[in-house]
Amino acid sequence: MGGRYRRLSGCQSTGVEWLGNIPKSWQVKRLKHLAKIRNGQDYKNVETEEGIPVYGSGGPFTFASTYLYDKESVLLGRKGTINKPLFVDHPFWTVDTMYYTEIDEETPAKFLYYLATTIQFGRYSTSTALPSMTQEHLANHSFALPKDKNEQAQIAAFLDHETAKIDELIAKQERLIALLEEKRRAVLRHAVTRGLNPDAPLRPSGIDWLGDVPAHWEMKPLKYLCSFTGGGTPSKDVKMYWTDGLVPWVSPKDMKTFYLSDTQDRITPAAVGGSSTNYIEEGALLMVVRSGILQRTIPIAINKVRVTLNQDMKALRFSGLVDVEYAANYILGHQEVLLHEWSKEGATVESIEHEYLCNHLFPVPPIEEQTQIRKFLDQQKVDMDSLLAKSRSAITLLKERRTALISAAVTGKIDIRGWQPPKDILDQDTAQKAFA
Repeated sequence: MGGRYRRLSGCQSTGVEWLGNIPKSWQVKRLKHLAKIRNGQDYKNVETEEGIPVYGSGGPFTFASTYLYDKESVLLGRKGTINKPLFVDHPFWTVDTMYYTEIDEETPAKFLYYLATTIQFGRYSTSTALPSMTQEHLANHSFALPKDKNEQAQIAAFLDHETAKIDELIAKQERLIALLEEKRRAVLRHAVTRGLNPDAPLRPSGIDWLGDVPAHWEMKPLKYLCSFTGGGTPSKDVKMYWTDGLVPWVSPKDMKTFYLSDTQDRITPAAVGGSSTNYIEEGALLMVVRSGILQRTIPIAINKVRVTLNQDMKALRFSGLVDVEYAANYILGHQEVLLHEWSKEGATVESIEHEYLCNHLFPVPPIEEQTQIRKFLDQQKVDMDSLLAKSRSAITLLKERRTALISAAVTGKIDIRGWQPPKDILDQDTAQKAFA
């Protein structure tokens, strides 16, 4: 932790691999000697619209009419997400994929929480598809801790203070990322609907939500600007269709990048000839037209190699009137409203209706202007991605520092005994008590 904190003097061997040496004034205890581990329970029979919070691995998500436990507790993952301990200081219910703890009176609850964040869950996790932890493994996990309860409480107070500062810095970076993402969308929407010339005369587009567009732009139904090609799935029963295939076969799970060059599945030329799928030459706009993900977004990509598609996809091949990157950016800039415009109301399956898609009025600037818009947005993306990368890197470093600080404090690598909360915090606490 650098030179900011001094190490505790003296050390003793624990004989525990992941603890190593600890201060002489510390001891090793198993979790079962600090708290009793209890199973969470199914919440369905007590679920209500308000009341006692029900906790899962991600925090509270619904309410219960009663509680499982009403004292301070540390919740630990039992199945699924097992590496995110939660601290709870009010009555709660927790689900059957979680454990909760009845903490010994001699152990400060918040100190136990910080100890729990250092558990190496991978050491105990089963090799099944759903990671899980047993009560036995958790109960017998060893921790190093001060013998003095007051020192444990002081470590917890120190970590509360220091991690709160780190969490605030993380929150600021997350807010900055949200602002940058919104700015990216705003710049994108403006460029593909108003162009780059702020002085260009405008006229109504004919679409209420789109508003005005530059007067020299045309508005044309999409069906006059591109052709549409669907896909299909070669029979899974014919092994030769799927064995040693070299032809990329695009499905919704591949649609995670703006430019697509590879796929998770590949098929053989015989599969193309023996099914309803088709070759799509590079440079088409690929679109997911049937998938649950259409509740939130319209996945699109431009293929950089020849591909084939499954039945949940369409390929739009644009004529010389429309630059494919401009078309893609237009869709990205208006995904939320286009989902509403292109989806069939009341449909039981999330899908884009071909009739709505092909009849959509599409703004068409001159092709040279589309190229200028694309180049402008490409540069904006480079600049914005650089800023976003810096913020995400800062968050990663802050989280690493948070983890390292907790580990150092609860394993005796740094001496917290002389730490005192800053004076302004003490003053706030005094004031709150005076008016309580």
